[in-house]
Amino acid sequence: MKKTLLIGAIALALALASPFSQAHRVWIKPSTTSVSGDSEWITFDVAVANGIFHPDHFAYPAERLSVVSPSGEPVDIQNQQKLRYRSVFDVELTQSGTYKVFNASQSLVAFWKDEDGERHFWPGRGKTGTVEEFYKAVPQDANELNVMQTANRLETYVTLGAPTAGNNKLNGQGLELKALTHPNDAYTGEPIDFQFFMSGNEAQGTKVIVVKDGEKYRDTTSDVELVADEQGKISLQFDEPGMYWLEAEYEDDKAKAPAKKRRASYVLVFEVLPL
Repeated sequence: MKKTLLIGAIALALALASPFSQAHRVWIKPSTTSVSGDSEWITFDVAVANGIFHPDHFAYPAERLSVVSPSGEPVDIQNQQKLRYRSVFDVELTQSGTYKVFNASQSLVAFWKDEDGERHFWPGRGKTGTVEEFYKAVPQDANELNVMQTANRLETYVTLGAPTAGNNKLNGQGLELKALTHPNDAYTGEPIDFQFFMSGNEAQGTKVIVVKDGEKYRDTTSDVELVADEQGKISLQFDEPGMYWLEAEYEDDKAKAPAKKRRASYVLVFEVLPL
């Protein structure tokens, strides 16, 4: 029983801390992305799930998320509830422009086996590992010791009135998206251009997958898979309106010791509107 719980904890921790796992996907889904008027409310679902926009695995903790107004001020999450498979909350939009809802984290992670062959994962679910803590908590002579730097970012944007770009500035940490096309200004039949940066540098070779809503009801996959060019750029175009989930993944060997690799992920939910 103890072994089963440990394996489950490791799998869940990976899903929350590193969406590189193909089994589970993380997303923040707004009820809509563009509204008008003097003020408006938008409801959000956030989950770790097997499918896109179909909560069936674990409720992502909404308290990990932050909301920033068009002017850069923090905004309160309201009416928060954690259900079995998803968390839900509201955000009131009172200022014209674009709001960002996001989580960004960086951590050192380690995997190893003990003398009995039992698997171990550090720093544990929902925790952030530092170099100092690593040397205290992880046996340096452990079997199959694997140490990585991870950086993960989860985002969505919603707009009251006309879109603004103030919340799409890079901070040089982890894998980031520079939205050459505003996420709330995407339309069918028109190019949607994005550019990825890793720690402030153009992230050539970033692997990207895009999935449209309604995945559960399709007999065949319609996922879009592509690789960013030498400038970290990709270009998308869709014929069908709807909500889309984008996941980008980046990996290289430029990690700082004691890690040997660094891995980063970026997830964006955006809406494509009919032209």
